[in-house]
Amino acid sequence: MIFDYSEHTQHMINRVRRFMDEYIYPNEQLYEEQLRSTGELWYEPPILEELKAEAKKQNLWNLFLPESDGGAGLTNLEYAPLAEEMGKVLWASEVFNCSAPDTGNMEVLERYGTDEQKERWLKPLLAGEIRSAFLMTEPDVASSDARNISTSIVRDGDEYIINGRKWWSSGVYNPRCNIWIVMGKTDPDAPTYTQQSMILVEPDTSGVEFVRHLPVMGYDDSPHGHGEIAFDNVRVPAANMLLGEGRGFEIAQGRLGPGRIHHCMRTIGVAERVLGMMCQRLTERKAFGQVLSDMTLWQQRVGEARIKINQARLLTLDAAHKMDTIGNKAARAEIAMIKVAAPRMACEIIDMAIQAFGGAGIAPDFNLPYYYAQIRTLRLADGPDEVHNRTIARLEFKKHM
Repeated sequence: MIFDYSEHTQHMINRVRRFMDEYIYPNEQLYEEQLRSTGELWYEPPILEELKAEAKKQNLWNLFLPESDGGAGLTNLEYAPLAEEMGKVLWASEVFNCSAPDTGNMEVLERYGTDEQKERWLKPLLAGEIRSAFLMTEPDVASSDARNISTSIVRDGDEYIINGRKWWSSGVYNPRCNIWIVMGKTDPDAPTYTQQSMILVEPDTSGVEFVRHLPVMGYDDSPHGHGEIAFDNVRVPAANMLLGEGRGFEIAQGRLGPGRIHHCMRTIGVAERVLGMMCQRLTERKAFGQVLSDMTLWQQRVGEARIKINQARLLTLDAAHKMDTIGNKAARAEIAMIKVAAPRMACEIIDMAIQAFGGAGIAPDFNLPYYYAQIRTLRLADGPDEVHNRTIARLEFKKHM
């Protein structure tokens, strides 16, 4: 792969970096203050909409999409470093309309949606007027094996009837979340990979029950929120089916590849920011008559942190390059590798920073516990480490059989 960013990519990195410096970092504290100002759990800070308007004005909007869909027309390799910059503030990607799960859902609607579905839901998603959710994981089965998904989707005339339960449905509590993509079984007797389908469901449909909000290690993740959702004879129009019955796995594979690149690069952005915070702390603190940064132990740890970040970045850029040149399916080993490597690396560095900050590291003052909770979750989201390692191992064994 080519290791230098193109002139265009570097220009885009500089534009996003400048926006972060001028608008995002100076407003982090205001965002937190507004978020908690009303006492309403799902209240959206007004500063978010102000920053979105500015991003639109600067044409830094939907950067992950092709130009034909109003995006920047970037490849995965070109978009990856932009995702890293956005990742340095956990809510920043939404400012550019580049946040999960909306990015994946917009790609699904753009690739697989009907004209009517695009007009009704893709258009307002592209404009940032609404948000969306992706409902796949279930509490009663091991959802790391998607074949286990048991939510029932049964055709009845011009409608489908949905019964089942989902959880860790991210974004469902956001007040602007107006559409869900739900995965379930339309034909349990069909061949394994054509049993599942995906269908669009509006949250206010009769029979949908918000069972409970699910905090992540104690954090509410407002105004986004994760929930457990029950479907009790929920009827939706047959026109809400995506692509057709039995196409769920096909859609999932198309959706997850780019999303994992985005997740991993945002994760690297978190690791970079935490490493910077840790270095600053170590140069400012003394213990036992010595500045911490002069201690061999901390020099060793910081050196290891830099090595691990660079390794994860190069691995992720290699995966992005292969996706662009040989396709998602051929790059599945590289995609699996980064999904294991990047969150694991970031967890190690955040843990290291917590140690460097001491008591302040487990207090909310520097956000380190929240960073850890978010990144640790990524070792489960979009498939746990074990599933990705299984994929890598199988492909490796195949080479030598």
